[in-house]
Amino acid sequence: MNEQLDNAPSGLTSAPSPTALPASHPLAHVEVLAFDIFGTVVDWHGSITRELRALYPGLDADTFALAWRQGYQPAMEKVRTGVQGWTLLDDLHRGILDDLLPRFGLAHLDEARRRHLNRVWHRLDAWADSVEGLTRLKQRYTLTTLSNGNIGLLTDMAKRAGLPWDCVLSAEVFRAYKPHPDTYLGVARVFDLAPRQVALVAAHHEDLAAARDCGLCTAYIERPHEFGAARPKDVSPLPCNDVHAASLTDLAGQLGC
Repeated sequence: MNEQLDNAPSGLTSAPSPTALPASHPLAHVEVLAFDIFGTVVDWHGSITRELRALYPGLDADTFALAWRQGYQPAMEKVRTGVQGWTLLDDLHRGILDDLLPRFGLAHLDEARRRHLNRVWHRLDAWADSVEGLTRLKQRYTLTTLSNGNIGLLTDMAKRAGLPWDCVLSAEVFRAYKPHPDTYLGVARVFDLAPRQVALVAAHHEDLAAARDCGLCTAYIERPHEFGAARPKDVSPLPCNDVHAASLTDLAGQLGC
């Protein structure tokens, strides 16, 4: 018996097709969306403080989380400048952690507890709009990470949080930490695209500026509480970005997804 292949099975409906962007849209030529992760897709501050409070109730979790993150750029800078050889972010996080523990009265933690705590970066929760927004954007675009996080970290995070990546790209792939041009241009090379066919999506203007300098399109996402509700960020639009969105679901709507 012949069947019509274009008939959906009973009870199932097709997802709506994305609306075509006009040729004048700044992202009209984009095929790949590359996402910054920490702060943009996942809530690192809220996730870390919640876990720290559960594990160590007397700890100043807010200050600890901020101090841990403040060590991030200086640690990577040692790698960027050649002071330290190539080192995965997991290992950089662990070095920062080991330095912090005595300051917060946790020098007594054994290796097993230090390792578990360090892997909190693998267990970060997504922002409330992230999974829905990414799922909608995936209708039109290829979605990849472009994070300084290492591949194992990003994969564990995606598995736990349900982040629907098509590809996981990391500084580890390019052996260079953002904002090195090899990271942004590396995405275009991986997909055999011109830089303007890739857009970086991030909640950090400096990351977007570096991508723009490499010829990528840019989309800014507002994350006013990246550093906690008590420290709201200025998320005012900058005209240099191609798109400004309040959330990933807002971005999906702006891109017709």
